[in-house]
Amino acid sequence: MHKRLPTARILFPALLFIGVGVVAQAPKTQHEAHKLHGDPKAYIAALEDPARDGYQKPHEVMEALHVKEGEVIADIGAGSGYFTLRLSHHVGSTGHVYGVDISPDMIRHLNRRISEAGLLNVSTILAQPDDPLLPRPVDRFLVVDVWHHIENQPAYLGLMKKMLKPGGQVVMIDFHKKELPIGPPPGMKIAREDLLHQMQEHGFKLVAEHTFLPYQYFLVFSL
Repeated sequence: MHKRLPTARILFPALLFIGVGVVAQAPKTQHEAHKLHGDPKAYIAALEDPARDGYQKPHEVMEALHVKEGEVIADIGAGSGYFTLRLSHHVGSTGHVYGVDISPDMIRHLNRRISEAGLLNVSTILAQPDDPLLPRPVDRFLVVDVWHHIENQPAYLGLMKKMLKPGGQVVMIDFHKKELPIGPPPGMKIAREDLLHQMQEHGFKLVAEHTFLPYQYFLVFSL
């Protein structure tokens, strides 16, 4: 595993460096990567840029997840709500989505989006870097472009195991550990094989893998 930066100094969502209509060149260093986090408005604009759909393929991701009505889902590192709001439409009125983030700016922004959309099945959680602070067990954790930001991953996995309902899943989507036109520098990433080994060491089994994303691996684990 690579050396990680202190979690308290970074925001949860992964770094998405997107220009207007086209994907911009990714930063070369960790310093360049973190500069964007100093401007919440610019960071939110990057997360919500329509160009992101071209590689993140949210419709295909949601189809692959097969979310059922009534599910309780925790979106870890929810950021601006890119997946949180989509999940809310799938879990229905009997389900619930928790948008979890450690950034007050992201939580405030997501709260506004939830209020404007009139969603009653979504709650935000201003979490700790080492604890999602979930109020109840969940059917699924969705972790998109976030895991490489969590400093104490073994402890976090322990909490996830406690909060996961029987038969529940942990969905990990993250950037491949190589040079890419988007995302953080390779030194900040976790390779697919390293993540797979880590999850298996902590009792999780790989139950599905999807390969349609051009820059990211998409792994689904269960206990």
